[in-house]
Amino acid sequence: MKPPIRGLGISSRHRPLSEINVTPLVDVMLVLLVVFMITAPMLTAGIKVDLPRATTARPLAPSEPVAVTVARDGVIAVGREEVPRDALIARIRELVGDDTTRSVHVRGDRGAAYGEVVGVIDLLASAGFNHIALVSQSRELPSARSDAANPGSDGRTP
Repeated sequence: MKPPIRGLGISSRHRPLSEINVTPLVDVMLVLLVVFMITAPMLTAGIKVDLPRATTARPLAPSEPVAVTVARDGVIAVGREEVPRDALIARIRELVGDDTTRSVHVRGDRGAAYGEVVGVIDLLASAGFNHIALVSQSRELPSARSDAANPGSDGRTP
């Protein structure tokens, strides 16, 4: 038998284990992960209700967004009609009335000054329009770019 550790009065067989067993911790974390993965989609879904019927109820008509364009030279247009900056909000109000929930799509030319586009967005936001979207084109796929670079790649001659 080994002599006890000096000063502790504990034999070498009964020393405390200084390692942490992480297996139970991992098990608990995996169980919690599964529980949260199952319950998270249920939390975001609404509550099912049986809505009452009304004879005067009408479905909302989908409304077209208003397109505001900022050209390279700073010209502002609503749809295809050029509008001075100080008449922009008045022109949009003519189109949408008091419906500030209507979506406004801002199309800024790539060469337009950044400040001009931000100024138009700020003007719209200060007028109470909350649904403002910036419109952009999607990038071409790499295969489409290589075909555009090689005009005869599709078998036709230029």
